[in-house]
Amino acid sequence: MDKLARSDLYSLEQYSELRDQFRTSVMEHKRNRRLPLGTNATLYFEDRLTIQYQVQEMLRIERIFEVAGIQEELDAYNPLIPDGSNWKATFMVEFPDEEERRQMLRHLIGIEDNVWLQVGDLPQIRAIADEDLDRSDDEKTSAVHFLRFEFNEKQKQAIKNGARLAAGIDHKNCTVEIRPVAENIRRSLLKDFD
Repeated sequence: MDKLARSDLYSLEQYSELRDQFRTSVMEHKRNRRLPLGTNATLYFEDRLTIQYQVQEMLRIERIFEVAGIQEELDAYNPLIPDGSNWKATFMVEFPDEEERRQMLRHLIGIEDNVWLQVGDLPQIRAIADEDLDRSDDEKTSAVHFLRFEFNEKQKQAIKNGARLAAGIDHKNCTVEIRPVAENIRRSLLKDFD
């Protein structure tokens, strides 16, 4: 998947005119890329379109129109676009109540390193978490992590040939297993290998 360049983005004026339509299209696309892992954790798989939307929104909100500022946003978000051998996801630990969230983030230290995917009967693919910076410390984990799942050729071929996809978490304080992952999500993620 190609990384985004400035030429791929709408100007602030263009985006203002197209935003509602673009947003509707992206939200529809994201529906097939959201994987709940139990009731309090979700994987949001990123791709070129979801990242373009994120960049466009940041440029709009912060009213960035200078070349250096646009490039800074691209440099920050482009690493979240899959490169053909992996899937990339934003992993959210979600508790609506602020106090419960604070307590649970203390109990879930390291959860980001315990998220996995599995293609058919092949070995699990463990998440590589937060390559840009650590989001956990000795006292708590973050509610947001960025994960990469790296596939070997055998795993890629198996899923392309229709093997089922499973996902889960095996943290000591949170165990979840999804077998199989919904077909609409599996099909959407296959496109990340193109």
